[in-house]
Amino acid sequence: MASIGSLLSASLLASSLPLALTADPQPYFGNKDGNFQPTKTSPNFIGGQVVGALAINSINNQDGIGAGSDTYIQHCGNGDDFPQTSQWVSFKEMFDANKLLMFRSCGQNNWGADDSGPEIGAIYDAIQQVALETKVDHRFILAVIMQESGGCVRVPTSNFGVRNPGLMQCHNGDGTCNSDITGQNQNPCPTDVITQMIREGTAGTNDGDGLAQCINQANSGSVTGFYQAARIYNSGSIDASGDLCKGIATQCYASDIANRLTGWVLAEHNCSP
Repeated sequence: MASIGSLLSASLLASSLPLALTADPQPYFGNKDGNFQPTKTSPNFIGGQVVGALAINSINNQDGIGAGSDTYIQHCGNGDDFPQTSQWVSFKEMFDANKLLMFRSCGQNNWGADDSGPEIGAIYDAIQQVALETKVDHRFILAVIMQESGGCVRVPTSNFGVRNPGLMQCHNGDGTCNSDITGQNQNPCPTDVITQMIREGTAGTNDGDGLAQCINQANSGSVTGFYQAARIYNSGSIDASGDLCKGIATQCYASDIANRLTGWVLAEHNCSP
């Protein structure tokens, strides 16, 4: 799999910005209330892999319906009426749409220097690598990255009872280029640290689960398992009612992930459960 790090540059971006981005877009991030990922719910919490029908075994960048639609539709309930995978966008289209935000997300939030082309290329490569390692759909990984950090490699660590560092605001991981421990804000962010951040969010850390374990905990052979896993990743559990819009942390989290998977990038965030 060829790296795209050398293909992304600020000059290429400037020549291809859509009109929607010529202003100053303020994309929505869902990490403001922190995450409460489960603590070691799986005996194989480090290096975890998805098992069952939701596991992926190969990478296909044209695996969806194209670019989808940049709109937001609120989804609540147990996940049965959420979008099917047949309604998901392709990874290529999804990454292309969101990399425009990655180039701006750090500076807009005063988190440090904006991502460079090589740093965004490293995000791309790490998603593909970790998807194969963990058997987690690469689109699901990208959706969580955009939800948690907007793809800013220098995103700070949040802590609302659980320390959440890195691109995926994982459960007390080690990977970060904006350390709450040392105070160091790294520029450039090393490629191995970018990979570590994505691996910790997807495969788990020494202290808690990643997306792979959350998918397994959801224990669903249908697309519902992804949305339930998203809510578990955010809040540590699903509300007793089964409604993914109820409970602690970010109530719209599963709905946000569903919309990102169907093309949402900049449209108004219309969710108020």
